[in-house]
Amino acid sequence: NGEVFAMTGGTKGHNKLALNLYGTIEAQAHTDGCEINVSDVKVQLGEGFSYRYPDLIVSCDERDKTEPTFYRYPKLIVEVLSPSTESVDRDEKFQEYIQIPTLEEYVLISAKRMQVECFRKGEGRMWLYFPYREGDRVSIASMDIELPIEQLYRNVRLEPADATTPA
Repeated sequence: NGEVFAMTGGTKGHNKLALNLYGTIEAQAHTDGCEINVSDVKVQLGEGFSYRYPDLIVSCDERDKTEPTFYRYPKLIVEVLSPSTESVDRDEKFQEYIQIPTLEEYVLISAKRMQVECFRKGEGRMWLYFPYREGDRVSIASMDIELPIEQLYRNVRLEPADATTPA
């Protein structure tokens, strides 16, 4: 909505988590005729000038394929949680993202501990919660993908809980 926020670069672990998931679902996205992108491409919220930059976004909507700078009709949005942005990702962004009619799933990946949380659209306005921990198989239902959580965290050094680097 026209308010600008200064953002510094993220951590290696933050970026690696997004890239590990990207690497896992990229082929399926292309097979399904979808586009997949990472953090430098924005999603437009509503008709105005409000945008967010998710860590990973997938859109299968034909209307998004002709727009070169942003997505409006994603089916999957992923945010990697960092200590400085976690509350915004869980609250403000979640409330904004669930207003997108095409969104099927919102995924939060912790950079502090081996933990993934999936919010999936249910019937009506209901969103269902699916938490995953060490030893679990993570289901990204919107992409029909299942993977061991350890695969997602491969070669990732978890961030200390008190880290303050914005991402």
